[in-house]
Amino acid sequence: MDRFIYVAMTGAGETLRLQATNSHNLANATTTGFRADLAAFQARQVVGAGHASRAYATAGGAGSDFTSGAVQSTGRPLDVAVDGSGWIAVQAPDGREAYTRAGDLGVTADGLLTNGAGHAVLGDGGPVLLPPYSSIMIGVDGSVSIVPQGQGPETVAQVGRIRLVDPPVAELVKRDDGLFRLRDGSDAEAASGVRLIQGSLETSNVNVADALVTMIELGRRFELAVKAMRAAEENGAAASQLLRVQS
Repeated sequence: MDRFIYVAMTGAGETLRLQATNSHNLANATTTGFRADLAAFQARQVVGAGHASRAYATAGGAGSDFTSGAVQSTGRPLDVAVDGSGWIAVQAPDGREAYTRAGDLGVTADGLLTNGAGHAVLGDGGPVLLPPYSSIMIGVDGSVSIVPQGQGPETVAQVGRIRLVDPPVAELVKRDDGLFRLRDGSDAEAASGVRLIQGSLETSNVNVADALVTMIELGRRFELAVKAMRAAEENGAAASQLLRVQS
């Protein structure tokens, strides 16, 4: 009985973990450039005396879904979407280089180019800083050009270049801050082949319909695990009653 209830208990607990991952994906269904988290069940044998007839479930992270989201036009000059494969380099909260597909850029009062999450966008020599400008253009290669404030269009000047990278997705891992980094902790090399689309944003790649179906399925799995725990409790109570009668 002890093993029976333990197996049912672990199944319920791991189902809740998967439900949390699925709920996190649903909560980010409208987050720009979001990559859905993947998780999966695994069966493991219960170690101990007796015949190896019991297995319990474990739920673990299986990485991220690197499928591209849809590109939607916004017409906003500071919005950029990565065309195809590639990533925008930003400065993570810990000061290290990290990568994102979120191109909802903005400029702080100090002229620092950031994305919607507040991460500084990196250029070839560090964070991209912009002087006061009247208009801005971001090229397909990540080059940032402006018309200085108070000047005419003939004075357009390039003031920086967004650092774009394209490492193999197998080498990328998502951290708790939602940003991607290389597994070995190094920085990816700049990739000249990555292209940006100005005035557009990439949507989340979360499939809402699939996530809702998964939520229902996990809910049913949790109910089955709870029923199994109740059955184990009833079996234990019945066995105790039989022992009392025999004694």
